[in-house]
Amino acid sequence: MTILVTGATGNVGRNVVEGLVRAGAKVRALTRTPDRFRFPDEVEVVGGDLAAPETVRPALAGVEALYLFPLAYLTPQIRSFEDVITTEAIVGLAAAAGVGRVVMLGSSDPDFLGLERVVEESGMAWTILRPGEFAVNKLDQWGPSIRSGDVVRTAYADAWGTPIHEADIADVAVAALLEDGHAGAHYELTGPAALTLRQQVAAIGEGLGREIRFEEITHAQARAELIAAGIAPEVVDEMILWYPDNYATLVPAVSPASEVTGRPWRTLTEWAADHADDLRREES
Repeated sequence: MTILVTGATGNVGRNVVEGLVRAGAKVRALTRTPDRFRFPDEVEVVGGDLAAPETVRPALAGVEALYLFPLAYLTPQIRSFEDVITTEAIVGLAAAAGVGRVVMLGSSDPDFLGLERVVEESGMAWTILRPGEFAVNKLDQWGPSIRSGDVVRTAYADAWGTPIHEADIADVAVAALLEDGHAGAHYELTGPAALTLRQQVAAIGEGLGREIRFEEITHAQARAELIAAGIAPEVVDEMILWYPDNYATLVPAVSPASEVTGRPWRTLTEWAADHADDLRREES
């Protein structure tokens, strides 16, 4: 069985490719830049751009299962939500090509519901993954200040989250691609524990083996710093710093990936250890 992985160089996609290879599956990896990323030798690497669906059609030939990345980027530098579209067109191409199974990477964000409906109505056996807070996003949000000064400066110290390791998301995707019994499932995925932002910083410090200070700042200060770091203002406002007035009392439910895979979950401390090179202290 040939499995096509779209978004194969992404944070989750890379882990999906590696997990499928470990399982002995025949993997075809789709990327806009085939020469810029090294895949395992067993992987068939093909070029294609999700933002230009016709370039993906050849990659679907002979494919029986598809890992669907939900977004296509219209510009190299994302400055607003208008620079990103969802990948409905790829779903139609896959169904027409005879793909029998699709696993969609979604989100707890309702903005993905339209794509979910397209997948559900495609005629393919489908599984939809709905991870919430991606731990890997902390590399962009907190990484620069951790590397430069072993500190995290952010608002809402007592806001709760359940960050999930990207490898846990990938493990669920691999299971759904290879195993029966996952068709028609919507998997809500979180990390193994609810942690306040202050606790998250402590967990990351533990994983890195050094103290990471937490410095609480105001919403306005945090917004300005994230925008200065290159994150689009509308992304900051709508996805990162939005909290209701009673945020400190809202403890999210936990639905770890281990409930699907049966494997031990990965903690935020383990995530930090896995990304120690990405968060290494800069030499002054």
